[in-house]
Amino acid sequence: MNSCTHYAQRCLSACLITALLWLVPASATDTDPIYGPELEGFTYPEPVQRFAFTSQRQSMQMAYMDVQAPKPNGRTAVLLHGKNFCAATWDGTLRFLQQQGYRVIAVDQIGFCKSTKPASYQYTFQQLAANTKALLTSLGIERATLIGHSTGGMLATRYALMYPDSVEQLVMINPIGLEDWKAEGVPSLTVDQWYQRELQVTAERIRNYERVTYYVNEWRPDYEPWVQMLAGMFRGPAKEVVAWQSALLYDMIVTQPVLYEFGQIKVPTLLLIGEKDNTAIGKDLVSAEIKARLGNYPLLARRAAQAIPGARLVLFPELGHAPQMQEPARLHKALLDGLNALH
Repeated sequence: MNSCTHYAQRCLSACLITALLWLVPASATDTDPIYGPELEGFTYPEPVQRFAFTSQRQSMQMAYMDVQAPKPNGRTAVLLHGKNFCAATWDGTLRFLQQQGYRVIAVDQIGFCKSTKPASYQYTFQQLAANTKALLTSLGIERATLIGHSTGGMLATRYALMYPDSVEQLVMINPIGLEDWKAEGVPSLTVDQWYQRELQVTAERIRNYERVTYYVNEWRPDYEPWVQMLAGMFRGPAKEVVAWQSALLYDMIVTQPVLYEFGQIKVPTLLLIGEKDNTAIGKDLVSAEIKARLGNYPLLARRAAQAIPGARLVLFPELGHAPQMQEPARLHKALLDGLNALH
């Protein structure tokens, strides 16, 4: 089968899935949104473009937004989302950087959101970094500022280690992977076990987790669309596809820590950390004693800043895992000040 035929079949499958969205009843109420496996039906704040490429002998499409600045400063910022986030969740940061003169590229990684979800794929941070590099090369971008949040921070670190000459600055906003959970006592799960866990995902579970971890036990209406963005895919006709991708990605995150290589980072680095964050994947699987020492971001942030040569650390004592969403104006000011200082 040639790539054109394969692509045509994928497009036909996507159309069929989108049509089915109107036939599948909502799992909670009739007003709950239902989205396809590539977030069909969910609107992004800017036009979505797709980078077609071949990876691991498969045809892929990486969705992204490419936003030009009204008054360009000649620099490009690449936004890398977290595990429970998408390119769309960068909307506020994207707008801010655009107004500061940046060309902004916000990417959905393979396996996430509006990008391809292959049935089988060897997920590694090296592979995702290589995919991102190929996208940027196709756009003629030789150097960029990388801004990674949560899992995107792990990816941005790997990218900076692989392509240091292509990274002008590295920014990590509450990255995960600042500790090695397996080494700390979190038991290993198989991909099949992760899959069974992900099949249980609901909007309520997402909301409860985000309230505690992202927003320091507070909730606002503007957080809800991002809950529904995720939950809508798990309500859709391809729930199993979405859950399987999530399982593969959790396995990648847990088994591929990057903190042991922090000392090898050679690019200017800025850490923006909400200290009320307590993210630790698998902490629900351990004893109270082990759980108490996991996700200690005040300690982890300072340890990371000491390990990364010349790193600049900015702390937000009362903010959680997503400070760019919790207090965007404050985060964006610190981001701009940090970028200017690094520059």
